[in-house]
Amino acid sequence: MRIVKKTFLALVVISLGLVLVIQWLSKPLPESITGPEADGLARDVQEALNIIGYKALNEIQFSFRDHHYLWNMAEERVLVSWEDYQVDLILSETENSKILQGGKESNRIDLIDKAKAYFYNDSYWLVAPFKFFDPGVVRSLVETNNGSKALLITHTSGGVTPGDSYLWYFDENLIPTHFELWVSIIPIKGVSATWSSWVSKQDVLFSTFHKLGPLEITIGDLKVY
Repeated sequence: MRIVKKTFLALVVISLGLVLVIQWLSKPLPESITGPEADGLARDVQEALNIIGYKALNEIQFSFRDHHYLWNMAEERVLVSWEDYQVDLILSETENSKILQGGKESNRIDLIDKAKAYFYNDSYWLVAPFKFFDPGVVRSLVETNNGSKALLITHTSGGVTPGDSYLWYFDENLIPTHFELWVSIIPIKGVSATWSSWVSKQDVLFSTFHKLGPLEITIGDLKVY
């Protein structure tokens, strides 16, 4: 009994220690101001990346780790493949999506939700700057310590985890360099992730490499049509 009590107490101490470390490492959301200046910065960034060219694309093909995507933007349809699963995901009517497992039709409805979660997460690392004016997005301006302007993007609805916020930083050409994240799936708030290895596809700029702490995220097999 004494051993059990000691083990329990040790677990409590460890848990409290982790909570304190997370709180110590986390940053609060900065003060920000919504309005025309924030919207103007968001539009300027999108223009620097060629938002017009992006909206003219029909399809985007890419890989994120072992997840593979063929995204038909015009039809709001995504072919999502991983392991031996393939989901023809209809974004506006997910219940009508088709599921294949090992090349055969499957009735595993849970795979639709998994494919949807994969797509929303993985595609965000590719096209997030083009989503600044999506429904449910709030844009606000933050003045940094060095006097430059950063853009706070908060997703109040949509996606898989509404309520997430991202504070974007840019270079002198308004190309994103990194953002700080306040998201539900990461316990430490305000951690930074890079946006780098920019490539031009049909004159549209995409970032293909991100570093989040020790984690490296590479967008592969990127093609646009």
